[in-house]
Amino acid sequence: MNDVANKVATLMEAMPYLKKYAGKVIVIKYGGNAMKNPELQQQVMHDLVLLSMISIRIVLVHGGGPSINKSLAALGIESKFVRGLRVTDEETMRVVQRVLAGETNKDLVKLLCAEGSKAVGLCGLDAGLITARPEAEDLGLVGHITGVDVSIVETLLEKGCIPVIASVAGDGEGRSYNVNADTAAAAIAGALGARRLVLMTDIDGLMRDVKDPDSLISVLTTEDIGPLKEQGVISGGMIPKIDCALHAIESGVERVAMINGTLPHSILVEMLTKGGIGTLVKTGPRTAASA
Repeated sequence: MNDVANKVATLMEAMPYLKKYAGKVIVIKYGGNAMKNPELQQQVMHDLVLLSMISIRIVLVHGGGPSINKSLAALGIESKFVRGLRVTDEETMRVVQRVLAGETNKDLVKLLCAEGSKAVGLCGLDAGLITARPEAEDLGLVGHITGVDVSIVETLLEKGCIPVIASVAGDGEGRSYNVNADTAAAAIAGALGARRLVLMTDIDGLMRDVKDPDSLISVLTTEDIGPLKEQGVISGGMIPKIDCALHAIESGVERVAMINGTLPHSILVEMLTKGGIGTLVKTGPRTAASA
């Protein structure tokens, strides 16, 4: 009986969140090391389909750095990074586009469809979804997003589909660009007026002390960000992720969650429980987090 009671309690806890998110758009960014484990990847896709089946409108934006690295290495092409971004020449861009918009995108679509969804694969080139210009001369074909047209995404959502979007953009003149998947997800979430953006990473969230697993900052307001950067709490690779969260909120997204996508069912815990998981970024005054 205790087991039954626990299951009922879990369902009751989820009920307010099912009502809160029903019919709303949730953008999920998925990529990096969170994609490496095939069994975990299938579980994530299962959880996304479950959310879709309870009337939450899911949009999946993905990267695929490890797969790109593997393909480049197999071709004898060295991976170079500047300021945390992959230097992308013409040859590298061909590999990036093939891996992201072809192999990785269609593998995710295949998994989602196998779980019973109507998933449709896209990249930023399709219907002018994401347009970009060069980020910087020394980065080559790394793109800075200049525009987002989500009309094709909205059409797919209306038809009950899960759009799966690879982070490749175009300039409208025949050139492709490699764009950061976090940045692409934030831009798409803002253009859709999404209720929430979820960044699935391979870390638990923002730590006050990276060496102390108990120092997780569970709630972060937009006014906390500046002081925490000055203190060095937000530093290194965390800076672009927090900046993406801030950009999404400034574009109209209500809240942004950064969660550890390598943990089982992390997306369900984040979406359907009171405590959630990871770090939640929202608007508001400074809190104890930045004290």
